[in-house]
Amino acid sequence: MASLDVAGPIENFWAVIPAGGAGTRLWPLSRASAPKFLRDLTGSGRSLLQETYDRLNELVEERFIVVTGAAHQAAVVEQLPALAADGVLAEPSPRDSMAAIGLAAAVLELRDPDAVMGSFAADHVITAWPRFAEAIRRAVAVAHEGLLVTIGVEPTFPSSAFGYIRGAGPLGGHEGVETVDCFVEKPSEDVARGYLQEGGYRWNAGMFVVRPTVLLDLLAESDPAFAAALRAIAAAPETLESAWEDLPKIAIDHAVAEPAAVRGRVAVVPALFGWDDVGDFDSLATLLDAALTAPATGPIVLGDSDLVHAIDSTGLVVPHGGRTIAIVGLDDIVVVDTPDAVLVTTRAHAQQVKNVVAALKAKNQSHLT
Repeated sequence: MASLDVAGPIENFWAVIPAGGAGTRLWPLSRASAPKFLRDLTGSGRSLLQETYDRLNELVEERFIVVTGAAHQAAVVEQLPALAADGVLAEPSPRDSMAAIGLAAAVLELRDPDAVMGSFAADHVITAWPRFAEAIRRAVAVAHEGLLVTIGVEPTFPSSAFGYIRGAGPLGGHEGVETVDCFVEKPSEDVARGYLQEGGYRWNAGMFVVRPTVLLDLLAESDPAFAAALRAIAAAPETLESAWEDLPKIAIDHAVAEPAAVRGRVAVVPALFGWDDVGDFDSLATLLDAALTAPATGPIVLGDSDLVHAIDSTGLVVPHGGRTIAIVGLDDIVVVDTPDAVLVTTRAHAQQVKNVVAALKAKNQSHLT
């Protein structure tokens, strides 16, 4: 069984941070121009992107690549001043996760032939760093053997908001690691409840650890032109703008992980380290409530609590518009106040906020989204 270093950086390990998406379920706090990964959603004084950087820094030191939209490149550099000059790859337009992560892999294949890369979304929250670090070290050890490794988060409730990974038994020579039988799309709540009862299923948090060449070779098995195009862009960065729009728009799960699992090329490291993708205001309220040192006596406030006056009410209030907000006699309310838009909903309806964004775009009011 491979031994694991228990502290310090991991040799030749690189962190790739895809920083994209508009977080439409967190509108109006998250916008296309200021997405959730650039926001402080935990009250820590650091954005989700900065928190992601902070927890990976001990593992990779300066070895970071952030892949983000061209519109957000300046903001990323401003928030992460310690990034190397070549530490940001700017996408001309969104092409989904395979293009973003694949481009980083192609760049690293040239930059560091001994590299192992880990892809970690910029907008997730992890609350137990030692367990996270242990899982990543275990994943890197397996990735050195030529497998694609994913981190499977132990589910704590039957969620219909996440995809699932089904394990297929222990991976020989690696304690606490399993082979992957298959990836499962987001199920209904009833189906998810059955997964938890059956056991062996874990949330797919979208974290992948792999050698760059292995990732691109796996992609080439199903789409050789795609892999070749990514390698060509990495070899001639000046072609990025012209070649980018011709790349397929597909998630890494569908392009590589799912077909590789069928061929027995994927392993999963089960982990329990307090993970949340902060997908909507209900999950944000749950996250903030769990961080409180004492039970909340009223609504949870993310921002200036002096602006909020609540009587016999619970829920979440985000005062970002500078105005006083008064709430009387409402339970599980969500109020988000920004200078140009106000959202009022309930925690139970938080997932439907994305429909507001769609409606605004349909009415040619994209300046609000």
